[in-house]
Amino acid sequence: MSAAPASPLAGRLCIVLAALGWSLSGALTKTLTCETGPAAALGLASPPLAGIMVAFFRALFAGLFFVPFLRPRDVTWRWPMLPMVLVFATMNGLFITAMTMGSAANAIILQYTAPLWLYLAGLAWLQERGTRRDTIALIIAMSGVAVIVIDACLRPTLDTLWAILIGLGSGLTYAGVIFFLRLLRRESSQWLTVQNHLCAALLLSPVLLWFAWPSWSQLGFLAAFGVVQMGIPYLLMSRGLRTVSASEAGTLSLLEPLLNPLWTYLAVGEAPDVSTFIGGGLILLALGWRYAPFGKG
Repeated sequence: MSAAPASPLAGRLCIVLAALGWSLSGALTKTLTCETGPAAALGLASPPLAGIMVAFFRALFAGLFFVPFLRPRDVTWRWPMLPMVLVFATMNGLFITAMTMGSAANAIILQYTAPLWLYLAGLAWLQERGTRRDTIALIIAMSGVAVIVIDACLRPTLDTLWAILIGLGSGLTYAGVIFFLRLLRRESSQWLTVQNHLCAALLLSPVLLWFAWPSWSQLGFLAAFGVVQMGIPYLLMSRGLRTVSASEAGTLSLLEPLLNPLWTYLAVGEAPDVSTFIGGGLILLALGWRYAPFGKG
């Protein structure tokens, strides 16, 4: 494996590039699951792919990408790894499903509520004491979630309501993933990443019995999806975190939910609703306020 970035500037560049890679999830998912637009032009429209199939192959190819980076001493076992992979598999399936049923913008914004669920869990179960900064961030963020949910309830369709609920579930399970990664922070990050992705693929593999298999061209696209959108960004993030604080990395990562709707709009013409701009803006403001590395009080 290559050396870590030599300076904080190089580390920040790695994190920005990771966020750029992750931000492609909406555009790539919609390209595969929309039967018109780029899918037809690229020969990817047939057979129509279910979102859960996209989740399976994305996890599979991302996990396989990481295997060559493993060293024998990386491979260990601790009991929290079992719930970690279960939660990761659930998050992966929920996130892609929310993205295919509703707007990519709502899916990514609702997933980014994860740090706020962790904060609430810390208050409720770990007796952690929140700061004034934490409380303000929570109020702002929950206001953003309320805007998105209320708008969905005012214009109810079955898919829209399910997409919002599944998106919130994605945020909750993402919080679980963060919790277990913190718990296992002394373990090899490469090993944890391989476990999460390959076990997610294994747990999702029963979907292969119910849904149409992708064509060869779709498989090639899915392989690139897994490597470019999941595999390489994870490596870049792990490099960046060696010279950049977690709070600064979290702030830089907010590029992902900002850019995700833009790439999706450019790829398939899906424009976010006004409620997404308002609610998402509030959530991102809350996260930026809470995790910005300057002026903490």
